[in-house]
Formats: sequence, structure tokens, C-alpha cells
Amino acid sequence: MENLEVLLGYQYKNNSLLKVALTHSSFANEGKKGGKNNERLEFLGDSVLSIIVAEHLFNHYKHLPEGELTKYRAALVCEKSLYQFALQINLGEYLLLGKGEENTGGRTRPSILADAFEAIIASIYLDGGLEQARKFVLRFIPETIDTNKVSVLSDYKTALQEIIQKNKEEKIEYVLIKELGPDHNKLFVVEVHLNSNVIGVGKGRSKKQAEQFAAKEALELMGYET
Repeated sequence: MENLEVLLGYQYKNNSLLKVALTHSSFANEGKKGGKNNERLEFLGDSVLSIIVAEHLFNHYKHLPEGELTKYRAALVCEKSLYQFALQINLGEYLLLGKGEENTGGRTRPSILADAFEAIIASIYLDGGLEQARKFVLRFIPETIDTNKVSVLSDYKTALQEIIQKNKEEKIEYVLIKELGPDHNKLFVVEVHLNSNVIGVGKGRSKKQAEQFAAKEALELMGYET
């Protein structure tokens, strides 16, 4: 744990938060004691990450309109980016995984590493506050963003959001309706709701991936090319 704290650049007051952040559900479930896993921290970390990145972009790119800021934020908080951030601190080496997940390459699986990175953000936020979480996150954010590498077409959620937000009364929500399969090989099924109506369904090996496919289906049903 001490080695990881050095890599994180943060020393915990409550080390149990770090342990939970590193605990995948497969490990907790194998204990058969209903132990804590990092899924709740992942949920919180996703929101903390979003506000930190949004604030950073808002302050550093004053000339950009809302749509562009939304696109850049999506690129920085997507699974692909979080996976790369996790690799920078060798996060996979410290994860607590169940045997099935361990044997099927869980330590290098992008979805697991991205989720764990978000859980780490939440654990730092709960242990040291927003400013400490901000310091941690901003280590991974590039000084300048290469606009040529940011494509909304690869982020269906952002594309859908930009279309829907033209009408301020409309609200999009992603709802997890099913989790299928064992912990080391789960399939998630997500619906995207426009107000109370289902406008797309997606399946994926991670919740984020399933949300992207749900948004993709919604765009296609609305007549947009994807």
C-alpha cells in the first residue's frame, strides 16, 4: 500500500478507503461474507472526476463554446483515457481480484482499471477532500488538448447529449437493467431514457461500454449516422 501511495502522490489518513477502492467485486464475492467492493466508490468518483475536469476546461479554455467543452470533457473521462491514466500508476498490480478474474487477465482489462481509477479518485476525495482529489486528477490532464484527436463520433453519449440539450426541458438518463454472467465475464445491459421513454438499449462488458452502445442505438433510431 505504501508503494501505491507514493505513486498516487497522496498519503491516506484512513487506509481502509484505499483498500476498498482496490477491491473488485469478484474478490469481495469470493469471500462469501458480502465484503465491500469498489463499485460505490466508482459511482462517486465518476461524478468527482467530471466536476474537476469540467472546472479545469471551463477555466483554461475560455474561448470554447459549451458543445466543444462537452466534447473535450468526454474525451478526458472516457474509459480509454482512464485506462491510460491507471497504467501510468501501475494500478493493476495492486488490485484485489477473485480467482476467475485473475485468471482471465483482469489486471489489464481496461474496464476494470478505468473503474478502479475512478474509485481511487473517490477514496482520495472522501479521505482528503476535493482539493486533494483535484491535485491527483490534474496530474493526468494534458496542458493542452489536441483538438484533432478529439472526435465526438467515437463518443455516442456526447453526440446524443448535444442533440438533446438543444431542448432544455428534455432529460437523458442511463439505467442499468441487467447484469449477466459470472463476475469475471459480466455482460451489462443499459437503457437510455429520454424523460420516461426508452430510446435505446446497449450491451457491453462494462457499464460505460453498454451506455455508449445504448446511445448509439438511440442516435440510429433518431436517424443520425453513426
